[in-house]
Amino acid sequence: MPTDVLYLDSAEQASEMLKPMRLDILRLSDQPRTCSELGDILGHTPQNIYYHVKRLEGAGLMDRVGERKVRGILEGIYQARARSYWLAPTLVNRLGGLGAARDQASLRVLCSHAERMLEDVGHLANHADHGAQVPSLSLSADVELSSPQGRAEFLREVQEAFVAIAERYGAREPSSARGTFHLTLVCYPDPSTVESS
Repeated sequence: MPTDVLYLDSAEQASEMLKPMRLDILRLSDQPRTCSELGDILGHTPQNIYYHVKRLEGAGLMDRVGERKVRGILEGIYQARARSYWLAPTLVNRLGGLGAARDQASLRVLCSHAERMLEDVGHLANHADHGAQVPSLSLSADVELSSPQGRAEFLREVQEAFVAIAERYGAREPSSARGTFHLTLVCYPDPSTVESS
């Protein structure tokens, strides 16, 4: 049975997966299939499919889940290891020099928070697949801030609320104790509303 998410932080795994034929094979392998079945769907020979399946299996992205005899030949049955695959943002190094970092400081910080969250959620998904209870909370809202004064007031109120919650529940020192949660708050404009210069 495939897990919901497989978090990939290995460049070797990503390299084996990120090929059009292999992505097609993974998409079709949400249920157990033989190389012949995959070949029929994709219009390729079973031998060609077998080569790619074995590469995916070797990278830990597919599993051999059974076998059956077809016309006297034993055929393996394969299934994708997960329903979705997340690539760690750290697989691609940040581009640009110090000047770019200064110009995009707030977006860089936002990207850093997003990277940490993706990495953490990817690892939590692996724990959940092994039976661990993973309590979490996700909130999202779109707010309309049409004036600079409205934006400034909104940001001030959000910061004050965040600081109050962090001070009430937050640990003063980093802790590895059970029950420690990451609280991240981000605010950014809807990309479709940002005018290009």
